[in-house]
Amino acid sequence: MASRQLDERTVTGLVAEATAAPSMHNAQPWRFRFVTGERLLLLRADPARAMPRSDPDDRALHIGCGAALFNLRVAAAHAGLGPETTLLPEPRDPRLLAAVHLADPEGRPRDDDLARLHPAIRQRHTSRHPFAEKEIPEEVRTTLRDAAAREGAVLHFPGPWHAETLIDLVHDAESRDALDPDADEDLRRWTRLGPEADTAVDGVPEYAFGPRKRDGKAPVRDFAGRRPVADRGTTAFERTPHLALLSTPGDAAADWLRAGQALERVLLEATTADLATSLTSHALELPDLRLLARDPVSGTGRVQMVLRIGYGPRGPATPRRPVTDILEIV
Repeated sequence: MASRQLDERTVTGLVAEATAAPSMHNAQPWRFRFVTGERLLLLRADPARAMPRSDPDDRALHIGCGAALFNLRVAAAHAGLGPETTLLPEPRDPRLLAAVHLADPEGRPRDDDLARLHPAIRQRHTSRHPFAEKEIPEEVRTTLRDAAAREGAVLHFPGPWHAETLIDLVHDAESRDALDPDADEDLRRWTRLGPEADTAVDGVPEYAFGPRKRDGKAPVRDFAGRRPVADRGTTAFERTPHLALLSTPGDAAADWLRAGQALERVLLEATTADLATSLTSHALELPDLRLLARDPVSGTGRVQMVLRIGYGPRGPATPRRPVTDILEIV
């Protein structure tokens, strides 16, 4: 590998792995530019895929791009490259989120801890299905906490009282949306129904909505809303969902990018441990509710994502944009 140039096929493969990451409503708000002579891969935000109503400060956009950045690091390590990452390398260009120098591997040991997560990139899918009423072993929880910590974040498994509060906050967000006729503007833009679901390259297709919740307490956003979806059905979800809060010390763009990398590291570790996962940011989209989501004991940190983790089906793969649409090689 040391004598091999980074050709177009190699770079395209790395970006394809990066874009398997989750993003809010699967909007995929990223673009890449590879500077061949410098072995430099630049990650940029795509403002056309922002969500001004539900993500006005682009926090979720940065988190999604951070998740893609972590996948890129994993893919590069698996390919024997040495990814050297700089966040927000140009202060005058805030849309340039990261620069990754794909260092020549000669004389460098492979980062096996990153590389071992590579199979989970394609295995990880958001699951909007019920999970089993089964405890997650403490050693697995510790592994997930450590994964977040390695990326500068904190993963907290709330106790029963705090978990109930989080579920109440999600219900509060749902109630507020029901009273606002324009609240689902972003969701409608990024959901794909009927024949469109079969040809979509982005957004959440109807086959990934999961069943409607008949009862149970699992916080699962209903992407269909009041719109009918054929053969969807209803079912009971878990009454004691396993939730986790991902937090960072700060709440600026760099913190959001670190949160995205921590989130993806946790999700890949969970996938490796045969856990299914889903994400909910519903209560975090409203500033007053997001503040209440914090750990009531410490009262510190900024909650960036609520994860639902458990044993169950992983859900179907959702569509991705062709790499040719998001990668420029110069």
